[in-house]
Amino acid sequence: MIVAVKTNNKKRFLIKLVSTSAVIIMFIAYYFHMSNEFANQQKKEQEQKLKAIEIDTKKAKQNKLERIIYREVETAVDLIGQRNIQDVKIISDRVLIIADVETNLDALKVRYGSTALIKKDLKNVKVAIDLKYVIESKLNDTK
Repeated sequence: MIVAVKTNNKKRFLIKLVSTSAVIIMFIAYYFHMSNEFANQQKKEQEQKLKAIEIDTKKAKQNKLERIIYREVETAVDLIGQRNIQDVKIISDRVLIIADVETNLDALKVRYGSTALIKKDLKNVKVAIDLKYVIESKLNDTK
């Protein structure tokens, strides 16, 4: 017959207490680590969304400016007469329109006034329209 006697050993109790507390501390540390990871991931996603929104608004503004410029050039060409136009270029913040010598520019002078610079040569007429003021006025009208 085998007899086993269990005694309340203080060392055994202390080892169980230390191991249990170590496991609890590990779970708590893991919880805080994962909550920090989740917070960082949420912050990164939020920043990416903000960047995407910023890019979309920038593209929308560019498209709006492009449409405004295109319509203005279209209007200027219609005022001069499409048959009289030789070339149209956009250089920095101006539209350069090269037209025939006999072209009537009165309608263009009335619409654009001093923002349209006109130079007459023997071969052609060059008209430079400053787009800065036109775009500013169009943007202020739409707001």
